[in-house]
This record gives sequence, C-alpha cells and structure tokens, in this order.
Amino acid sequence: MAKLALVRNIGIAAHIDAGKTTLTERFLFYSGRIHKIGDIDEGDTQMDWMPQERERGITITAAATTRSWRNHEIHLIDTPGHVDFTIEVERSLRVLDGAVVVFCAVSGVEPQSETVWRQADKFNVPRLAFINKMDRLGADFDAAVAEIRTRLGGRPVPLQLPIGAEDRFTGVVDLLAQKALTFSGAEEEPPREDEIPADLRERARGMREQVVEAAADFDDALAERFLAGEEVPAADVKAALRQGVLKNAVVPVLCGAALRNKGVQPCLDAVVDFLPSPLEVPPVDGVVPGSAVHATRPPEEKAPFSALAFKVAMDQGRRQVYLRVYSGAVRPGEEVLNARTGRTERIARLFSVHANKRDRLDKAVAGMIVTANGLKETSTGDTLCAPAHPILLERIDTYEPVIAAAIEPRTLAEKEKLDLALGKMSDEDPTFRVHEDPETGQTLIRGMGELHLEIIIDRLLREYNVEAAVGKPQVVFRETITRPAEGEARFQRELEDSQIYGHARVRVAPRTRGAGKVFRAEVPPGAPVPQEIVDAALEGAREAASSGPAGGYPLEDVEVVVVGVDHRDGASTVIGHKIAGSEALRHALRDGGPTLLEPIMQVEVIVPEEFMGEVLGDLNARRGQIENVGFRGQNRVIDAKVALQRMFGYSTNVRSLTQGRANFTMQFARFDSWA
Repeated sequence: MAKLALVRNIGIAAHIDAGKTTLTERFLFYSGRIHKIGDIDEGDTQMDWMPQERERGITITAAATTRSWRNHEIHLIDTPGHVDFTIEVERSLRVLDGAVVVFCAVSGVEPQSETVWRQADKFNVPRLAFINKMDRLGADFDAAVAEIRTRLGGRPVPLQLPIGAEDRFTGVVDLLAQKALTFSGAEEEPPREDEIPADLRERARGMREQVVEAAADFDDALAERFLAGEEVPAADVKAALRQGVLKNAVVPVLCGAALRNKGVQPCLDAVVDFLPSPLEVPPVDGVVPGSAVHATRPPEEKAPFSALAFKVAMDQGRRQVYLRVYSGAVRPGEEVLNARTGRTERIARLFSVHANKRDRLDKAVAGMIVTANGLKETSTGDTLCAPAHPILLERIDTYEPVIAAAIEPRTLAEKEKLDLALGKMSDEDPTFRVHEDPETGQTLIRGMGELHLEIIIDRLLREYNVEAAVGKPQVVFRETITRPAEGEARFQRELEDSQIYGHARVRVAPRTRGAGKVFRAEVPPGAPVPQEIVDAALEGAREAASSGPAGGYPLEDVEVVVVGVDHRDGASTVIGHKIAGSEALRHALRDGGPTLLEPIMQVEVIVPEEFMGEVLGDLNARRGQIENVGFRGQNRVIDAKVALQRMFGYSTNVRSLTQGRANFTMQFARFDSWA
C-alpha cells in the first residue's frame, strides 16, 4: 500500500455520451493498467464489462479500478451518465475524495452534468473539469467554461488554451509552463513540447495572469509577488491553486479529445497535482450508535477501523460488498461491527478491484477502496467499524422509484427462482424495489425509468436464467390533500381480564409541492399524558400515511399533527393509541379533499432547427409545459415539463420525427397534479 499522501480516490462523472468511459480507458492505457485501448462502439471496454453496457454503449453500474501514475496510486470509479442510474453516482461520490467531471465541448453543461455537479456539491467533493470532444464540429471551449460559471455556479480556472478546434484541434497551450503541447493522436506517442503559436502568445500570457490571480487568493506571499509584477514560478502557482481546489473554491479546467488520444496525460497529471489525498480531506464525521455524541476518525492506519459500505454487487453468485476504508486496518477473518444492526460480521476475504476482476488482499487500510466477501447482512450505506470503538457514519440517500411493472414467471416452477433473483437485485440496487400487491397478489417491480426496468428484465434472463412475463410500465402515483381537516378516533377492546383503550385527534394540512411530509405532536402542555402514549399515536399516524384514501398510494406534501390524546389510567395501552392514531388520520384525510399526484419529468430535447416545429407540436400534444426554447451550438434546445405517463415510448417517437437526429434527456422533477 502506497503512503496515503500518494493516494488519490477519484471518480469520473458526466452527462451520458460526454466521453467518461473513453477517458477512463485512456487513463488505464497510459498508466500501464491495460495494453490495448477498448472501444465503446466495439464493445470491448474494460470498465463497461456488463453485456448490457457493451450492447448499449452506456455505463450502467459504477466500476472501480486501481492504477499508478507518477508514483501515485489512483483508485478510480467510472460512474453512469444516464439519469436512471443516478444512485450509482450518488453512492460513489459519497466515498470519493475528488472527481473529474467531463463535459462535451459541443453541448457544454447538460442536465445530468448539473445533477452530478450538485451531488458533488452535496458531499463537498473537489473537482477538475475536462472539456472533451474538442475535435467535434461545433466545439467551443470558451462557451463550455462560461456555462460552468453561469449554470453550475463554479469558479472555473482554465489551465490550458486549445490550439485550434474541430478538425483543426492539434493540442493545447500549458498556461503555467507557457509551452505548447502537440498531440499526434497516436496511442503510443507522448505529447510533444513546442513553442506557443505566434497568434496565441498574447492571449496565453493574459490567461496565465488570470490563473496566477486566482491562485493569489489562496497564498498571501504569492499575491504580494503578483501585485509587485514579479514572475511567479509554475510550481508556486500550482501549490496555491491546489489549496483552492481542496477548499472547493476553484475548478481547474483542461481540454482534449479522449477518443483521439489528445489531452489525456495532462489530465492525469492534474489529478495528481490538484486533487486531494485521503490525508487532505477532513476526518470522517459520525456519531456513537444510539446517541447524538459526535465522533470522528482520522485517516490513519493506527486509528480504530471504520469503513462505509457504498455498494453491494453479485459476482458469480457471491455477494460482494464495496468498502471505502476511512480509518484503521482490517484483515480477512476479522470480525467487524455493523453499526446499523448492532451485530458483528466476519470478513471472509478482501479484494482490490479492476472492473469485474479481483486480486486478493491480505489487509485493507485507511484510504483504500476494496470489496469484501462474507458480509451477509451489510447493505448500502452501512457503517462497519471496530467492535470496541463503534461509530455510525452518515448514510447514503436513495431515490423513490417513479415507474412500476407487474412481473410473473412463465411457469410455477420458475416462481422460486424469480423471487430469489429479484431479492438479490433489490439488495444490489437501492432504487429497485419489489412489492407484492395485497389485493391482486401480483409481484410489482419498481424503478427509476423504462431503461432501468429493461436492464433488470435482461439481467433476469441472462444472469439468473429466469424467463418472466412483464406487463406494460405503469406510473407510481402519490396522494395528497387539498384543504386542512381534522379527524378523531377511539379504540376500545376487552381482552380477557384487561382493557385496551386508545384515543387520538389528528389535524392534517396540505404543504407546497416538493416540501415533503411532516409528523409532529402538539398535545396541550400540562396534559397528564405519558410521552410513550403520544409517541404511539404519532407512530400510528405515520404508518397510516403509507396508504391514502384516493387510491392506496403513499402520502406526499402533507403536515400531520397529533393535537389530542385521551389517557385513561389502567386502560390506555400503546397498541390502543397506535391504532387510534391510524384511524384518526384516515378520517382526517377523507375530509381533506384527497387527490392523486403523478411524477412530472423535466425534459430537455436537443434538435436541429428544421425539426423544432414537429418536436414542439408533439410535446404540446402530450400536454407538456414548454419552459424555454434556446440555442446550443447549431441546434435548438427545448426545456419542458411533462407527466411521466405521457412519455412512454417517447424515445422511438422523437427519433422518427427527426430522422434520428434529436437527443433528449428526462429526469424526475416532482410529484404534482397535471392536466
């Protein structure tokens, strides 16, 4: 294991088709991890190893690998770009120390670019930006940099100036070294250092001043030298700029054309130069399980062991748990505490990872990303720690599925195999849910989109040899109310020699869209009611909120307040008040004007000018709300909100309307009532 100062835990993230996997393949090749560059179109990339990924040319599951560059050990995760698999990005960024966000030089900041950027903001992950596809028609480096500033709110600092664009893109100017780097495009040839072209020298000097000015914000001595007009060495500028990156105050920007092997090595250099080691990120925070006592773990091998399980995957029938080790060390055969369950588990084996290949390890220490066998009860977001030094780290958020389909085996003999396979896949993927409808007995699968469910069905057949009949996708609804209301209920039963009694009065009120649910108690002060009785009534109301009166769907955007509890000495029981709380909420909801909410999607369509009318007409026919029509390069961009149930089959339809020349993205916006 390399010293922690020489370790980088990074992710590659971007909008779909921006070139993440292509860049990752070049990273692996130039660092010596592989000896032949894979091609997405040929379906032979290292990181997209699943058959479904290779056939579709997209990344579905986050793949991890380890490699070396300039004597640094780089642990890298290549994440998906499709919105249906955004949980893969979320849980990867949760455990990474830095990220390279890839942008297309033609399309600039796209919807999923914004999503991954916000996710990185959420976890305070330092970033580099790589403007890819500089060789494509319509490539515009300056426009992409400007969008990082205006749309993402970042502070981009270009470290390079492209030499040419589109088919004339030949290299970059290294602004710090004031040298031109020319790329031949040949796999084996390193970039050649040249003098800066005469027509770019003045602009390069001006842009270098801007880099030094940005670095001066993080080094007072450098700022004084800059203001005095002194020449500041590149090494000093890098050191100061690195401090800005670690504080998430600036984003160094580089550019290239990964498919043509241009700009890859400088990007690898930037990963080493600017992104943090595990020692340079704050000690991981948590609490002592079962309390609110704050606890931290420094990234040191001598500290007590702590790790976060950020992914579960099945590999040849074996359950693999991906771990980010934050502190301490662990060996195969040792017992670790699962802070969520309070039970210990034994780690059978440890592995380093390269996509779907594994190498056995004797020990995992702070700063490493590894997989472990033998952890049968550990799930995504669980904390593993030393039994004598428990700590509970922040869990990983999941997303609610918005689309569902009924599924049943072709034969009764296949039923057990289907249940087993669905159980394993829901264990792997927190956004995939399996549910049995109590009224019809049907098995329902729920996911983030049509593609998500399509991949699940494909994996059932290929990996688990289960043939299943699948119904048409259905929208997952929610319920809310339209006006305030109150409900009251009493529950009274005699059971042998004892009485069970409960009473609750509940007030409900609608909240604004997207505000979520709130549950609380407002029992008048001084009322002689034990707290456990109030808590029971509140718990009953909370459980009843999983099924509304309009269609049995979970409640959304509702405030629920327990405002009264009648306590009787000798008769009141926890179970009685829990039942009363449930019934009181149901009465209140029926009087609150219940209504259905459906998932509304944010849709962005990029379409050539000549087909814009057809696309707008089609969106209007789907009762979409057109929010904006703008330009992106030579194409038009249409932003709209459309109900999900009107978007089924849209991919095929928009391509037929535009001769296959339009692209679109769709992501969940909110639950709402829609015309």
